Amino acid sequence: MRKKLWKYRDKQLKNEDIKAFTERFNLPYEMAVLLLLRGISDEKDIALYMNKGLDGVHSPFLLNDMEAACERIIRAINEKEKITVYGDYDVDGITATTVLTDFLASVGAEVDYYIPNRFSEGYGLNILAVNKIARNGAKLMITVDCGISSIGEVEFAKTQKLDVIVTDHHSCKTEIPKAIAVINPKRADSEYPFSGLAGVGVAFKLVLALAKKLNLSTKDIFLKYADLVAIGTIADVVPLLDENRIIADRGIKIIQNTQNFGIKALLEIAGCADKEITASLVAFSLAPRINAAGRMEKASLAVELFKSKTPEEASERAEHLDSLNKMRRSIEQKIYDEAQDLAEKLENPLVYVLKAQGWHHGVIGIVASRLCEKFSRPCILLSEENGKCKGSGRSIEGFNLFDALSDSEEILTAFGGHAQAAGLSIKSEEVDAFTKRINAYAKKIITDEMLVPVQTIDCEINPEHITLDWAKALRKLEPFGCDNEAPVFSLSNVKILSHSTMGADKQHLYMRVAKGENIFAAVGFGMGELSKELFQGDMADIAFTMNINTYNGTESVQLLIKDLKKADRNF
Repeated sequence: MRKKLWKYRDKQLKNEDIKAFTERFNLPYEMAVLLLLRGISDEKDIALYMNKGLDGVHSPFLLNDMEAACERIIRAINEKEKITVYGDYDVDGITATTVLTDFLASVGAEVDYYIPNRFSEGYGLNILAVNKIARNGAKLMITVDCGISSIGEVEFAKTQKLDVIVTDHHSCKTEIPKAIAVINPKRADSEYPFSGLAGVGVAFKLVLALAKKLNLSTKDIFLKYADLVAIGTIADVVPLLDENRIIADRGIKIIQNTQNFGIKALLEIAGCADKEITASLVAFSLAPRINAAGRMEKASLAVELFKSKTPEEASERAEHLDSLNKMRRSIEQKIYDEAQDLAEKLENPLVYVLKAQGWHHGVIGIVASRLCEKFSRPCILLSEENGKCKGSGRSIEGFNLFDALSDSEEILTAFGGHAQAAGLSIKSEEVDAFTKRINAYAKKIITDEMLVPVQTIDCEINPEHITLDWAKALRKLEPFGCDNEAPVFSLSNVKILSHSTMGADKQHLYMRVAKGENIFAAVGFGMGELSKELFQGDMADIAFTMNINTYNGTESVQLLIKDLKKADRNF
């Protein structure tokens, strides 16, 4: 393990605010900290956060251009005009495409969908696809999870007598497309109360607005699609706060007993049919298999999985996605090894820009993420073919990758994305210039402190609070995810009573530790090597999350170690 800087989040709060909050609501210090850190400051906030009620879902008509979008879509339905939904090939885009096309078909629209091929077309709108859609008779095209940067493509669509509605959630440039409607909570002129929606969340807002206009029960529509919307929201790593948290919570509950044959089949093939559904299970068991469709073959495989009419049909499709995911893992490891070798030959740049011939476009984003975590630096991987490069990048906290790419806009042929993840295209001959440019930009932004891996900790915990009841109380803060992470606590000066390795290849660490009279079981996944450095009786500080372990029908508290510091040394 690399040396990490421990940052306590409770230090962001004023002691008097914590004290007042604990006294007002009769809460322990730790729970007060957790709620205050999530922006909860009064009784109404607590009720909304804990209950996750549908009254916390904002009106879709607060989004810019929603009225215009509904008016144009309803006209298309009434006049039997063909509508094409233009999606994206990741989980967010796949679920958005599925939800919007299914709803439109259910209200009588003539609708189909188009998702570009990751390898031959790349992300977002392209002229050839728009031309094809127009020639196939569509009069209205609705983008989901893409389109906000497609100014030229939208203008071209107009020349083909194809109206466009853009729904997206990606960062906006200064100019936005001149479409019939542009629905994006990140618009500079947006007054929508929450900017963190996923692409599927924005498409879902359009569905709810249409349902309202068509005099359908918006609650029924919400519950009908919440499982798919939750999957896309969780997979896209948007903040699980505000209405995203409500969507994820309701969706997770519905997934447990979903009527969607595709989701059921995915749970079966992932070995999760009998497990409790959590945001973590969605992110690490379902999402990779859905993503494998667009990464390895074509995204429509996953859309069709969710549209399956029989369990048998769904099972066959889920098995295919599972096999693609296994292939993806193998290719990912090969590229990771190659990219790591390239990175280690460089002299520790602020931003790693790594290029190779023929790296798989569907996998380089995952590898960039792994390398970003390994080196604690932004990483961009470029796959070169025929003098052109397509790439994917991931960033560290505090370095906005979208802004960094914007600084190099004249060198790039295309780019888009978020602060932490982005995609780009560039001519091979410009890669060296781009590497110098983005590193020069990074030199102005990145501080030494930003390059040190950080372990954030909510607060030190009273060992008396490490109980089964407390662990169950913390579950009320779920679903956990981006910006609503599982609480991380620390204990200082615990005594290591025993330790061993566990797992088939002994890659995990198991310990029993004591703090005063309290004894706890602790597990460090992927920390098996640390066992060589530990001895019975050692004193250590540990950062951990609290987990409920069930064995032979008996529940107990287990500490899941995030980081460990032995005496005055870091591991």
